[in-house]
Amino acid sequence: MRTIVMYVVLTTMSLSVHFLNAQDVDNSEEIEILKQQKEEIVVSEKESLKKEVEAINERLVKGELTTEKAQELKEIAAQKHALNIENRLVIIDNQIALLERNDTNYLNDKTKLSIGLGSKDRDDGDILFGINVKNGKKAKVRYDRRTYSDLVVAFGLNNAIVDGQSLDDSDYKIAGSRFFEIGLAWKTRVFKNSNFMRVKYGISYQSNGLKPTDNRYFVQNGDQTELEEFRVELDKSKFRMDNIVVPLHLEFGASKKVETEEKLRFETHGKFRIGLGGYVGANISTRQKLKYKEDGDRIKDKIKRDYNTSDLIYGLSTYIGFGDMSIYAKYDLSPIFKNAAVDQNNVSLGLRFDL
Repeated sequence: MRTIVMYVVLTTMSLSVHFLNAQDVDNSEEIEILKQQKEEIVVSEKESLKKEVEAINERLVKGELTTEKAQELKEIAAQKHALNIENRLVIIDNQIALLERNDTNYLNDKTKLSIGLGSKDRDDGDILFGINVKNGKKAKVRYDRRTYSDLVVAFGLNNAIVDGQSLDDSDYKIAGSRFFEIGLAWKTRVFKNSNFMRVKYGISYQSNGLKPTDNRYFVQNGDQTELEEFRVELDKSKFRMDNIVVPLHLEFGASKKVETEEKLRFETHGKFRIGLGGYVGANISTRQKLKYKEDGDRIKDKIKRDYNTSDLIYGLSTYIGFGDMSIYAKYDLSPIFKNAAVDQNNVSLGLRFDL
């Protein structure tokens, strides 16, 4: 059952399904909208020209420009916006002509079924995955989007903090013990006019691996799980715990404000960011893999059992970096094994990518 749950969650996190459903509509409504857009184009270009002329006049007053140069710049600006109006109106006129020649909304897309990862920067919605039904019309751009979605991928070194023991004396191989994480995250801006603080939340699959030292493996003796030396030389001894967790972070960092007449966006590409928070979830699978040679035969044992591992997983995590890549650290406050004589807590350090 745990294996089924794990694959269902991973499939859901990795795929997005968008179902676009076109509908036949009356073209007259579309044509009226396009005619209204023509008027808006003229107003918009004239407003832009007005702002450019005002900026030129300010430079003239400050003595940065001569009267002749200022007049030349004004004429160039006027010509540019006149051409902008002409070109943009031609595009609208062509769209109107297409609609007038066709019985149904020719510009609408036909029914589509697309499967794949979404884009965190798109303007047609707030979700990265799921089923989205639309009528084929071009999605209206939302002026201010406060929530975006990311695909989170992280990997690196894994180990355990043991009471009274340093990592230098760890029971697990430093280089051989690794972790991997993949999940979906949503990032919501906290304040209306500032993107300095964001709340980041989601769902992730975590796999934490430990490789014991000194030819040892884990043995479950009643309610105790202990490391013991194996009877022959081991080629491989690996212990793995798979978890489904819900991370929650407060993310801080700079961003670039981009505001136009159509939309307001805060861009964080290439900007510094730091996240502070934690996670809570459940252990869905624990297993041990052993490889060895005995009596001339090469044997691979894959043992899946409880091993007295904690069912409830919770801990602290943080990341710091620039843009999509960060240094990532997490620490399980919940012990690896229940009822253990000495508590062991999983700790990880690696790289995180928010794509």
